[in-house]
Amino acid sequence: MASNGRLSIFDLFYRWPAKMVLAQSKRRIHWFCISAAFIGAVLSTILPLPSLLLIVAASLCLLLIPLTPLATLVALLALAPLRALIATEAGIHLPLDIGQILLAFYLAHWLAFAVMKRQPLPGIRREPVLLSAVALCLVFAVGVWTSDAIGNWLTEWLKWVVIATMIWHLTQGARFNWRWLVFAVLVSAVANAVVGLYIFFGGSGANHLLILGRFFRAFGTFGQPNPFGGFMGIALPLALMCAAVQLSQIMLDLRAGRRVAPARLLLLAALASATGVIAAALFASWSRGAWLGFAASLIVMLVALPRRALKGISLALALAALFFVLWSAGLLPQSVVSRITTAATDLFSFSDVRGANFTPTNYAVIERLAHWQAAIGMAQDHPLFGVGLGNYAIRYEDYHLINWEAPLGHAHNLYLNFLAETGVVGLAAYVAFWLSIFRVTWKTLKHPDRAARALAVGLLGCWTYIAVHSVFDNLFVNNLFLHIGVLLAVLAILHRQIAASLELD
Repeated sequence: MASNGRLSIFDLFYRWPAKMVLAQSKRRIHWFCISAAFIGAVLSTILPLPSLLLIVAASLCLLLIPLTPLATLVALLALAPLRALIATEAGIHLPLDIGQILLAFYLAHWLAFAVMKRQPLPGIRREPVLLSAVALCLVFAVGVWTSDAIGNWLTEWLKWVVIATMIWHLTQGARFNWRWLVFAVLVSAVANAVVGLYIFFGGSGANHLLILGRFFRAFGTFGQPNPFGGFMGIALPLALMCAAVQLSQIMLDLRAGRRVAPARLLLLAALASATGVIAAALFASWSRGAWLGFAASLIVMLVALPRRALKGISLALALAALFFVLWSAGLLPQSVVSRITTAATDLFSFSDVRGANFTPTNYAVIERLAHWQAAIGMAQDHPLFGVGLGNYAIRYEDYHLINWEAPLGHAHNLYLNFLAETGVVGLAAYVAFWLSIFRVTWKTLKHPDRAARALAVGLLGCWTYIAVHSVFDNLFVNNLFLHIGVLLAVLAILHRQIAASLELD
């Protein structure tokens, strides 16, 4: 609180707004929720899902005007993934996509609070996470001179500018409430997971996504199963570690003979439910890249979880051995085993897919390999700075293989995509960026707070997941970069707390 007794902008920003509202008028909120639920039920019977979601998004934005920017951030992360759904099915042409509109609204909301409270604009600190993001933006800016389509370059470059802006913006102020930032990401993931499970059980599945004879590959609001699985894979390590730390605290209370607070039990139930829903949606995506990415992130988290590295390595080896035994004994679901083995066989059996025979079984793998070859061709002709960020689809016509004329937007391998678009320089900068993030996250494992340390382990799982799944897809789509930017900001907050504690010591 400020010295004059008034709340500062950062006090408002990091305080959960529902407390202030509920304290003033609980009865009004009670009747409002009942009315909103009734209206929503009526509208759901007469409106298609995309239009209903758009109306809900607009209503939430209007309701959040008198609240704090943190509440607006929750709405931003929850509704931004509607971009693909609105663009393909809503039939409404917006001047900007919903993520851009809500981001502008959020920043304007925050600025309005800052002006009303007469707070100076925050400065820039020497934070390694922020500096790494800014450096990557500067390297990617070189692509403006090598791009044929400047608009495509600008669209992709601005994603990284927004990520850097989110890191800078969310790490300001005297009070850092990183818990609510994680809460915002998990709320968004659970909302999309519910949509994905609805699709999986036949809610609105497409015939070409039919699996196991009666289910449909889940794609949430992403329009495609692989990036949807990517979102679930990024959020699942966070949900898992948040639930684990609550369970650990309850066990400590029980061992010490202390009474367990009901609120803690409710929180554990909520986090366990969120973990289960996200994990089910990850499986329902039927994405092999998502499965492999989460397996890798789980192993890394097991290594990092104990304070003794040797114990962590032992846990990871034990998990790998258990999986091998289950696989060898035929105890894993045959459909999952077949899904993994066929992909591995097809992926390593082709060195050149020109003229390769494809079937419904290996079509997706050969298509991915064809785009990898096209990306390599671009990189060979433009090795240093590439064809320009965001220009893969534009230049694909000059490099595509026979039978594979559709560019699909990217190379289905983020590393090869960066190599083609930004050359060796851009790819090296991207890899260096994530190496820096991994280094900072590993340092954050020394955080004295148990919850913060558990979250750092979860973040390590998130970065591992992104690194592995990026071999098979591009996860910076459908406004998912906003969620990644928020998680990077959480890392920066935890790292700054570590640095502050060391200075005090």
